[in-house]
Amino acid sequence: MFTDKDIRQIESRGSSVETAKGQVERFKKGFPWMKIEAPATPERGITVLTDTQADEAAAYYDKAEVHGKCKFVPASGAASRMFKDLFSGLDKLREGQELAEDAPASKFAAHIAEFAFYDPALYPEATLENRQDILEKTLTDKGLNYGAKPKGVLKFHKYSDGEIRTAFAEHLVEAQNYMRNADGSANLVVTISPEHQELFKEALEEVKATYEQRYGVKYNITFTFQDKATDTIAVDVDNNPFRTETDSLLFRPAGHGALIYNLNKLEEELVSIKNIDNVAVERYLPVTAKYKKALMGKAVELRDKIFGFLEELDAVSGANVGPQKLYPNLPGYTPLYEDACMSEECISLCDDIEEFLDKELCIRMPEARDCKDRVEKLRAKLNRPIRVCGMVRNQGEPGGGPFVIKEKDGSTSLQILESVQINMNDAHAREALSTATHFNPVDIVCCLHNYKGESFDLLKYVDNDAGFISSKSYQGRELKALELPGLWNGSMSDWNTLFVEVPLETFNPVKVVLDLLRPAHRTDL
Repeated sequence: MFTDKDIRQIESRGSSVETAKGQVERFKKGFPWMKIEAPATPERGITVLTDTQADEAAAYYDKAEVHGKCKFVPASGAASRMFKDLFSGLDKLREGQELAEDAPASKFAAHIAEFAFYDPALYPEATLENRQDILEKTLTDKGLNYGAKPKGVLKFHKYSDGEIRTAFAEHLVEAQNYMRNADGSANLVVTISPEHQELFKEALEEVKATYEQRYGVKYNITFTFQDKATDTIAVDVDNNPFRTETDSLLFRPAGHGALIYNLNKLEEELVSIKNIDNVAVERYLPVTAKYKKALMGKAVELRDKIFGFLEELDAVSGANVGPQKLYPNLPGYTPLYEDACMSEECISLCDDIEEFLDKELCIRMPEARDCKDRVEKLRAKLNRPIRVCGMVRNQGEPGGGPFVIKEKDGSTSLQILESVQINMNDAHAREALSTATHFNPVDIVCCLHNYKGESFDLLKYVDNDAGFISSKSYQGRELKALELPGLWNGSMSDWNTLFVEVPLETFNPVKVVLDLLRPAHRTDL
């Protein structure tokens, strides 16, 4: 399958031939469909907080002891998708075609003066008759070159005092509010592409000193890259390794699922995840911060409940006497407390844990072989990373949906699924999708330490069967691309999960440039 040249190319990327072969085999056999039990709804699967309960959860977070916290912001890639419609309009104008007045490119040109990046010196004749010039100066190196820059450094918001903020700057403002440490610092880890590092450094230097003085904060910013070793091999339509014009293998970034490796390197216990484009002007910060704190409060509250169960389980099952109890085949094992798990106390505790898992996390346990098996299964379910995911009412926006699914071990769990993971030929799956009430805006809080204060190895909790295959092209040639299990999909599949409804006002993504004309991105409304 691979030549000596291929092997050198694979290994130079930090990958292995075995990994590449495994990826080719994955193209051949595909991925299994997720077995959907039901959509997660407020009736079962989504916690809906009253205003008072949200305040109580935020207060719980404010008082909680956590071993480090940081904000994790996926910000890789250029903003080309944000300007896709504008590029299409520009191509038509260059070819001499007519452009409808209601076309995105025409709307953009008509409202150019309302965008934060508008500069009269750059656009001296901003009229509909001059649309091509406006588009070229926005998208290409004839002007701003925004079509080739990352979203994070684009000018999103202009304030009444003349201050202009990038998306990255708005994340800094948010972080000082709800992610501040006791010493007044705020930690941010931003995942970027290596070629964009200087742009982000420049964007940071433009505002860092001003914000630190204005908000009384000290920023600790780390820029991290998606490891090239996580790129996946592409194949042709016959599932053979795709070869370029130079007879080299083609590797492609494996989607946001590759960022589980970046997340796994963090030392902090509490991590907030939010995409780079999901920001709003500062008047939205009170509601944004309140519900972000509420999510963090629910996360540490869940952590404390689970830690308590694990400590009780250790005590009544005898697991606290040493590793021999859990591994009876080890040399020197003595059956200490061999009957402890048969005690009424242990049975009652297991009953309480199963009720908690079912009621709070939608986890229904499969039948255990015996008492010992029951204890071990419950301990394994409890002792996992934790995520609390904000969910907003479905308004037709793109995003993964929350579902209750059947796991391989026979249990059930809460998962975020993308449409490509749902078998549309299955009537039950279609019904579940059509009756779903919420979707995931990537507003997630994670607890990454176990009850003994150790960091989880997050790579052990990935469902490798939860990736997906997509159709792409390279220089006009069709190919298949392999995406790793998504960061908030299969990469967090084996985590303990809680879904919490958050207000729609907290979700303000900029997927296309015209989104910047919405109220959440305007200061003149």
